[in-house]
Amino acid sequence: MQNSNRLLQLVGIPFTALLSVIFGLLLVSFPIGLFVVFESDIGGDINYEYPFTHLDLFIGTELYQAPIDVSIGDVFVILWSLYLVIFVIAILGPKHDFLKTLSPIISFGRYNTRLNYMIGVTKWLSILILISALINFVQEEFEIEIVPPLGDNDLVQFFYVTLAPLTEEFGFRLLLIGIPLFAIYSHKSSVKYLIKCLWNPNHLQIYDSKKAIILIIFVSILFGFAHVAFGDSWSEGKFAQATASGIILGWVYLRYGFVATLLIHWAINYFVFSYANFISQINMISIEDAFSHSLMSSLELLLLVSGAFSIGIMFVNRFYSKKESDLEV
Repeated sequence: MQNSNRLLQLVGIPFTALLSVIFGLLLVSFPIGLFVVFESDIGGDINYEYPFTHLDLFIGTELYQAPIDVSIGDVFVILWSLYLVIFVIAILGPKHDFLKTLSPIISFGRYNTRLNYMIGVTKWLSILILISALINFVQEEFEIEIVPPLGDNDLVQFFYVTLAPLTEEFGFRLLLIGIPLFAIYSHKSSVKYLIKCLWNPNHLQIYDSKKAIILIIFVSILFGFAHVAFGDSWSEGKFAQATASGIILGWVYLRYGFVATLLIHWAINYFVFSYANFISQINMISIEDAFSHSLMSSLELLLLVSGAFSIGIMFVNRFYSKKESDLEV
């Protein structure tokens, strides 16, 4: 057991440094996103005053091009404010604040992600990025490419990727996972208890998680299918990556609740694209070239290393915990 403690102590400080840097980058992305939308020329011939109802999102509905005085800038600010509130909630709770939760990681290399949402967010975000990169690497060996949908306008595209975490987490996690979990495991019914369990399924006290895991996998397949099946969607190579992401997000939702899964999805979309668009505007290059910029490569490398650390520490902790329990028996 002493050997495990020494090993975890050795990796505790660099792992904490990685989590802290990722946290700082997530925080800085908030003002960067505001700059991109309101102070840059990302939209070319349109800007943040573009009417919200003129988006292709509303084509085929009565709202399309309706004379409603709401711009995409107005809606972006609402989304931005909502994510900021959720971000602060993640820093402060649910039990300990972010900095206080880092202390045992530095000292012992051990951590409880249920004490603070932000620890869970940074850990599982980096694991998700690592798994996605591995899937992409394997698929490229079989000449299966992941091609994103073509965006006519970078401002509209950035707006869509900012909106997507909220709509997709509401649909795929709250409705398709949260409500069925409540129906399967709840032993009492009330609107207040339903909302509480949708916010965090831990309130259901799920002892036998087999049904929950099967549900998560099924919804994740739907999540992957949704990314390749409609209109100007991703190429077929995105299916495996999106399905794996859906499984991770579903697991995070089951263990930590809606705050963590929403922020991880937000980070995958808004966080990544805010930096890419910022680089694009500062260097006057296309968004495609921005993703190949050294700064974006550094961000990816940072997350990949953090993901490897997270998985390694998780396995070491579980291995020695099992070994310790076996000795006690």
